[in-house]
Amino acid sequence: MSEAVEEAKPAPAKKEEEAAREFLVSSAPHLAATTTTRRIMFEVVFAMAPLFLVAIYMYRVSAVVLVVCTVAGCLLSEAVANRIRGRSQSSLGDGSAVVTGVILAFSLPPSLHPYMAFLGGVVAIALAKAVFGGLGQNLFNPAMVGRAFLMICFPAAMVTWTLTAPMREAGVDAVSMATPLYAAAKNLGLPALSDLFLGNVGGCVGETSTLAALIGGLWLVFRRVADWRPVVGVLGSAAIFAAIAHLINPGEYEGPLFHLTSGALMFGAFFIATDYVGAPLSPIGRLLFGAGVGLLVMLIRLFGAYPEGFMFAILIMNSLTPLIDRWTVPKPFGGHVAA
Repeated sequence: MSEAVEEAKPAPAKKEEEAAREFLVSSAPHLAATTTTRRIMFEVVFAMAPLFLVAIYMYRVSAVVLVVCTVAGCLLSEAVANRIRGRSQSSLGDGSAVVTGVILAFSLPPSLHPYMAFLGGVVAIALAKAVFGGLGQNLFNPAMVGRAFLMICFPAAMVTWTLTAPMREAGVDAVSMATPLYAAAKNLGLPALSDLFLGNVGGCVGETSTLAALIGGLWLVFRRVADWRPVVGVLGSAAIFAAIAHLINPGEYEGPLFHLTSGALMFGAFFIATDYVGAPLSPIGRLLFGAGVGLLVMLIRLFGAYPEGFMFAILIMNSLTPLIDRWTVPKPFGGHVAA
């Protein structure tokens, strides 16, 4: 009789009973959170809106074209990678490829040809993300890998700068096409700190306005989307290094305010160094990671062949992240268990 009842039991009830006996095994931490990847990524996009508005004002349609091309390249590469791996296309809507494309576009010169920007987006996802297994498994920052690819393939185009639209309208001399860091390296004359702070200088599409980067970056920190430790590490170590160099030789090296408000330092500290995947896991590790980025940036700026070094600094520190994680393993709750 019991066997007959067992056989008559509906199949769904059997499956529910088996599922109830299963244990879900996963790595710590075991936290129930309402925050999703999609929400985090689009908060980052929202925080970059001030930078985008400044870019449109400074470079008009060129800024829009670059962002569209890099985002399109990232989305296409993501779709192809999903198709090859037999995965669903749901990752196209989580915002990660969009964030990569926007960050890449903001780190490019406004005069770059659209097809180059598109290729950079394709490489950023294909070589720095998809080959490692997708979101959360990449070792290097995808946007910086895409920019490194463009620097290798199109070096002349990546160092060609144009006057901003306000400069052209005001009839500014062509010497202003040089970025502030290049001008400092070649003794061409430096812009005022107010222009550096507001972004009324030549440079990459979305990296010139310190004010816009602060508005968006502090919003991310306030919302706890970005951790403050990498930011403090980057800006603190860069400021200390710049101050020491300036004290030793003020005629050759600019002070910390110049370096904090020029180049990619402020933008990168808030939007690139805070990347969840490329940074270490522990709080002290993220602080060390940021300090290493700031130190390398200043070493390249002052003693390297390139006037800016944020891309190289991020990629180098990304490669050291596994070691930093090993050195800064937190003590387990209750202490280590004796062998």
